[in-house]
This record gives sequence, structure tokens and C-alpha cells, in this order.
Amino acid sequence: MRDVAVIGVGMAKWGELWDKALRDVFVETALLAIDDAGVDHIDSMYVGCMSSGLFVGQEHLASLLADYLGIAPVPAARVETACASGGLAFRQGWMEVALGQSDIVLVSGIEKMTDVTGDGATYALGTAADQEYEGYHGITFPGLYAMMARRHMHDYGTTREQLAQVAVKNHRHGAMNPLAQFPFEVTIDQVKSSVMIADPLRILDCSPITDGAAAVVICPLDRAKTLGDKPPVKMVGSGHATDTIALHARPDITWLSATERAAEAAYKMAGVKPDQIDLAEVHDCFTIAEICVTEALGFVDRGKGGQAVESGFTALGGTIPVNTSGGLKSKGHPVGATGVAQIVELTKQLRGDAGDRQVEGARVGLAQNMGGSGGSTLVHILEAT
Repeated sequence: MRDVAVIGVGMAKWGELWDKALRDVFVETALLAIDDAGVDHIDSMYVGCMSSGLFVGQEHLASLLADYLGIAPVPAARVETACASGGLAFRQGWMEVALGQSDIVLVSGIEKMTDVTGDGATYALGTAADQEYEGYHGITFPGLYAMMARRHMHDYGTTREQLAQVAVKNHRHGAMNPLAQFPFEVTIDQVKSSVMIADPLRILDCSPITDGAAAVVICPLDRAKTLGDKPPVKMVGSGHATDTIALHARPDITWLSATERAAEAAYKMAGVKPDQIDLAEVHDCFTIAEICVTEALGFVDRGKGGQAVESGFTALGGTIPVNTSGGLKSKGHPVGATGVAQIVELTKQLRGDAGDRQVEGARVGLAQNMGGSGGSTLVHILEAT
């Protein structure tokens, strides 16, 4: 297999993009990545998207988006695995380049979620849960993650304040990200007094509904050195795993088994251990999710995720800064785009281009993107060259 590098990244402002169609959001972001890469053509394209049919009534994105980008008849494919669609699209693009099937591949993720009512968005997102055994009985994702939070609090002594500190930290990071949907800080008291959604989770524990896209261009590492004027970032590890889609079918609802297994595969491929990761972008769809993910990734011991955020271990300046972009909580969560946006942030950090939120001396970064309540997970490890 060939070594693969990220050579271009693109992302525009995320939020409620009322004046832009899905195709326009995609093309704007894709062109930013192509320009950043300094390439004049694309051999292949992957698009991560969870539910464009339910959000905007549009399927068959591969043909539509290749056409509007002006690259047809280049082969293109849409990739879906709920909120991990972007992460899987990146893995598919990486595999295509690594196997020598294509040299220059565009990987994008996109979702336009605000063109439907709140009930419509809730329904669309709910399709990532078990429809017969969860959705039919009225459970929503805030409810599922609330049960995970309550059990974590019961088993490990995780506190309501520690949950709030995840939101506070990520908004502090996001306040330094001009592309974030909510680039402002919040306080612990604001989180704890915000509207209750599903006890113990309040609205400031939850990621928002978002419109947005992210894109990267990848190619063989040896060719990357002849393209553009920015240092390539090498892809060194990738892992993919699944778990039961229904939360009730797991032996421990606080443990993200798919994340653990995907991370083990990525660490093995990269030849690194958790304590060698300099920063991470993880799937904080709810504050409890980040706590559980940091444990499953091996950054901290089981049950210690709440204490880690409380101590500053996962903040900028800490041992392993987590979600320097602001994460899903502050940056936003257009579900199909999130996994690719994580790669965008890692690439900027490993290039040394992250501005005020730059992690000093960053050499190795990890991205963890998961679908549903952890039923599917992608973990990628990137390294500066």
C-alpha cells in the first residue's frame, strides 16, 4: 500500500445557511480544498452524508455534486453510516489512494439540516437509532445519551459540573474558531441552568442542528511533496468498528466498544500509543459523549473522563487537548460533515496553521467520529511531515 497525505483542506462558516442550497454549500467548500491543495484536477470523489433525503429531499448526491462541481464524469460516491459518514468517506478515499486506484481524491462531508422543522430534524436524526426497539417507543438521542450519563454518574461518580465543564472547554476553544457556528464562551452556571432536554442533559450539553460542509484533498505522499506550497500531513493509522445499534443490547451502556476497537486498530497501524497523541478531535455530540470517548480511546482510565476534563487534561495547554476546533458542541454538527471537519482541524494543527488555538509542537493527531449512540466508529491518526 502507498503512503497517503492530506494536501488540501476547505471549510466555510457553519450555521443556519438559509440563502444557500446543499449543492452550493458543497461546491464552495470543495473549491476551497482544491485551491488549498494546488491541484488542477480530481481523479475521484467521496461525499459523506447521513440523510439528505430527509433533510432536503435530495438523494443521488454523487451525480448531483460531481456535476455542480464541474468534474463529471469523474467517479463519485456517497457514503453513509449515520453521524460517522464523513469519517467513513475519508477512510474510503484513503483506501482508494493507498491501493493505487486513484492519485488525487476529493473527500467531502455535508449536511443541510435547517430546511426542516425541529420535529423533522429530530425524526431524521432518530433514524440512526434502532427504529423498532428504540424509535418506536419514543426515545430520542438526548434520551439515549442521558441514560449513558446517568449510569456513568452512578458507576463512577461523574458529576453534573464535570459534564458542564466539557461544554465550557469546547466553547472556549470554539471562541477562537471563526468558522464555528457558536464561537463564544459559556460558563458552568449557564450550562447548568439552561433548558432541560433529558435529565441530566440540558440544551448546552447538546450539539446544535447545523448546515455546513468540509472537504480535504488527498494523494500519495511521494507526489504530495511536488504539489502546492504547504507541508503535507501523512495518514498513518485508521480503524473502523461497529457495535449494537440499540443501547439496551450492550453489556455496559457507558462503554463505547466500537470506539475502543477502532482505536486499537488505528494505534496498531500507526505504531503509536494513546499517550503519544498530541491532540484529538472527538465526537462530542453530547457532553457525556466526550467523557466516554476519552476513556475508550485510552487517554484516561475507565470512569476517569469526568475528572480529566475537570483537571484541564483535555484543554488547550493540557496533556492531550481535545476538540481544539470547538468540537461538535461549539463548531456545530452537520452530521455528514463532522468526520471530515475533524481531519481539517487536525491538518491545520499539524501544519502549524491553527492560529490562536494552535497546540504547540503538535506532531500526531487523532480523529474519532461515531454514528448514533456509538453503533459505528471511525478513528484516524495523522502525523506531521
